[in-house]
Amino acid sequence: MIFAMPNKPGEFSRFDFPEVLPAPLNGIWAILRNNEMLNWSEKIQFAAGLLPAILGGQAYVEAQDGFTVTDWMRKQGVPDRVTNEVFIAMSKALNFINPDELSMQCVLIALNRFLQEKHGSKMAFLDGNPPERLCKPIVDHIHSLGGEVRLNSRIQRIELNTDRTVRHLVLSNGNVIEGDAYVIATPVDILKLLLPDDWKEIAYFKKLEKLVGVPVINVHIWFDRKLKNTYNHLLFSRSPLLSVYADMSVTCKEYYDPNKSMLELVFAPAKEWISRTDSEIIHATMEELAKLFPDEISMDQSKAKILKYHIVRTPRSVYKTIPNCEPCRPLQRSPIEGFYLAGDYTKQKYLASMEGAVLSGKLCAQAIIEDYEWLAAREKGKMEAVTTT
Repeated sequence: MIFAMPNKPGEFSRFDFPEVLPAPLNGIWAILRNNEMLNWSEKIQFAAGLLPAILGGQAYVEAQDGFTVTDWMRKQGVPDRVTNEVFIAMSKALNFINPDELSMQCVLIALNRFLQEKHGSKMAFLDGNPPERLCKPIVDHIHSLGGEVRLNSRIQRIELNTDRTVRHLVLSNGNVIEGDAYVIATPVDILKLLLPDDWKEIAYFKKLEKLVGVPVINVHIWFDRKLKNTYNHLLFSRSPLLSVYADMSVTCKEYYDPNKSMLELVFAPAKEWISRTDSEIIHATMEELAKLFPDEISMDQSKAKILKYHIVRTPRSVYKTIPNCEPCRPLQRSPIEGFYLAGDYTKQKYLASMEGAVLSGKLCAQAIIEDYEWLAAREKGKMEAVTTT
């Protein structure tokens, strides 16, 4: 992990996890070897504060869901400087919010991965744009198995039978979709808009009210030259406005360019900025970049010049992992027969993340496979009822 040093503009501090050491020794070594962000007294106090989590295991971690990162650190006697130096950046990277809002359970799960899995700190990038390198292979696989993918086919409403099971889905173009099983794999905010009134008081669905998506902004900037002070890695900016960033001309095969840099940055927390203009966002971003790259970027663009930029706003992204949200997260199998959910907000160990969304899909598929015989029998019963009628 590589962190920018705000008090030393243009410099970075590293946590290197040695390949030759197993977990958790490689993580302990990385922390002990870094003397630029935390002093020895702070490391000892932080280690002492973490000891209950290490000894208590998953049960302890889950019990900390009621605390914010800031409150938990103070409860454990960890100096505020540890939170400021490390966990502001980590909180924004994990959930796009600051440690005074983020549930400590989220951070402890991430730390456990670093300490228990040898490659838990490893980060990776797609080798190209997501539609081509992620979505298209999935669509091709579905097609190869006889499936169909319909674009621009938004669900308008879920129609129910008298027993409150799903009768069919009505699309915005008026088409009707009928199936043996139904999976809604959307952000939680969209699911809540689709819920039929007859379901809203069911405890499984009612608990979703507390789960809301967090706003985030992605900023893409193409420069007229190669920035020297970048790495083939994800970087923690430690900026008050920016979260993590990367030079995609170095980290991503499709954007590789030996002569020009393309920075992709996460602008977070974004709540106060999501409705602002592109020019305001790019101005604030350049102001922060001038601090990160003082020898290469200036506000007046007298150094590196912007060739083009693109702002992507996501008003509701992953669910906001604030305290006491964990009990509200649903299992993938709903209490409605033949109706299932998938998404980062559903129960799975990677919380609010792309990895969590993918894992939720696997768990959802597993639930459907487990229910296959029952679903087949249910559909057969419907067919026989229709034939009799």
